[in-house]
Amino acid sequence: MTTASTEPPFGPRSRRTSVGVRIGEGEKAVIVGGGAPVVVQSMTNTDTADIEATSRQIAALARAGSELVRITVDRDEAAAAVPHIRDRLAAMGVTAPLIGDFHYIGHKLLTDHPACAEALDKYRINPGNVGFKNKRDLQFGQIVEIAIRNGKAVRVGANWGSLDQELLTHLMDENALNPAPLEARAVTREAMVRSALISAARAEEIGLQRSRIILSAKVSAVQDLITVYRMLAERSDYALHLGLTEAGMGSKGIVASSAALGVLLQEGLGDTIRISLTPEPGGDRTQEVKVAQELLQTMGFRVFTPQVAACPGCGRTTSTVFQELARDIQNHLATSMPHWRALYPGVERLNVAVMGCIVNGPGESKHADIGISLPGAGETPAAPVFVDGVKTVTLRGARIAEEFQALVEDYVVRRYGQRPEQAAE
Repeated sequence: MTTASTEPPFGPRSRRTSVGVRIGEGEKAVIVGGGAPVVVQSMTNTDTADIEATSRQIAALARAGSELVRITVDRDEAAAAVPHIRDRLAAMGVTAPLIGDFHYIGHKLLTDHPACAEALDKYRINPGNVGFKNKRDLQFGQIVEIAIRNGKAVRVGANWGSLDQELLTHLMDENALNPAPLEARAVTREAMVRSALISAARAEEIGLQRSRIILSAKVSAVQDLITVYRMLAERSDYALHLGLTEAGMGSKGIVASSAALGVLLQEGLGDTIRISLTPEPGGDRTQEVKVAQELLQTMGFRVFTPQVAACPGCGRTTSTVFQELARDIQNHLATSMPHWRALYPGVERLNVAVMGCIVNGPGESKHADIGISLPGAGETPAAPVFVDGVKTVTLRGARIAEEFQALVEDYVVRRYGQRPEQAAE
C-alpha cells in the first residue's frame, strides 16, 4: 500500500479530521484523508480510446509524481480501452491508481463494460449531469451500486459550470421569498455544497461506505473556492479533493491555483489536490504535477525533491554564472532523483544554495546543506563552498560550476548513501 512521503520538515500541521479512503488494492493502494499526507493527482488529455497514447501519458504523469491519475471515459470505445490501459501500465511498472471521469452516461458505460468497472480504482461522478429529472436518482444509484459490487471509491464532484439546475432554481426561488435575500453568488455557493452533500448522503443510503467517498466542489474563482470548501468542511467529515477548475494557462493558472489551495491547505483543509493548468499547444502535461508538488513542498507539507535556493540577482550580479549554475544544479537534481531515490533514502530533503554575491551569499549558503557563494560582478573569481554550515573549500577559475556539481554528488553519497539499518550494524 502506498502512502505519501515522510512528515513535513516543519512538523505536522493542524489538519481537519476526515475519513480515510483507500483507492486501489494491494501495493498500489493510496490512502486519501484520515490524516494521511496530501495526495497529488492529475488528469490525462489524450483520447482514452487511444491505448498507446493514454498509457504513455499516464506513465509520464506517474513518473513525474502523480499518485493518482484520472482519465476521461466518455463513450464505448474509451470504456473498452480501460482494461487494456491498466494492463499496459502494469507491464510498464506503473502502479498509480486510475480514476474514471464520468459525465452524462457513466451508468451505461459502467454497466455495458464490466471490465472497465473492474479495472478502474475510483469513479468520479458529477451530480450536476449524472441524470436529469426523474432519471437522476436512478442513474446515480446505478453507478453507486456498481462501485459497491466492485469495491471502488467514488468522488462526488460538483462543478460550478455544470451545477444541478433544478436544485439551484429551488434555492433561488426560496431565497427570493426571504425577507433578507442573499446575493445570487452566495446562493450558488450553497447549491454547490448541498449538491455534493445530498449526493454523498444518497450514496450512503444505497450502501456505499463513508470510507469510499470523496467530495469536491470545483469553481474557477479563488474566493468562491475558498468559501465553498470552508462550508463543506464545516458540514461533513468526508475526504476532500481540492482544485481550482479552469485555472488558466501559464503563470495565471499557477498563481490562481496556488493562492486558492494555499489558503485552504494552511487551514488544514484538503486531502488530495490537482492543479488544473491549460497546457501550451504541445506542452508538457506533467507541469501540473510539478506545480502541485512544489506548492506542497514550498508550504512545508510534503517533501518530494531536493530544493535549490538561488538569489534573484541585482546590479551586483551582472554575470550570468550563478544563474547558469543554479539552473544546471536544479536540472541535475531533477534528472538524478529517479536513480537517487532508490539508493539514497532521504535525499529528497537535500537543500542546496547557489548565491550570486558576497552580500547575502555566505549567510544563505551556511543555512543550506551545501551552498556556494559566487563573486559578484567585477569581483575576484573566488567562490567559497559551505557544507553543513562550515566553509570547506574555495573554488576558483573557469571550472567552478563543474567542481561544485561534483561536490554536490559527493555530499549526497556521503550523507545519504548509508541506510539506517546499515549504520546500526
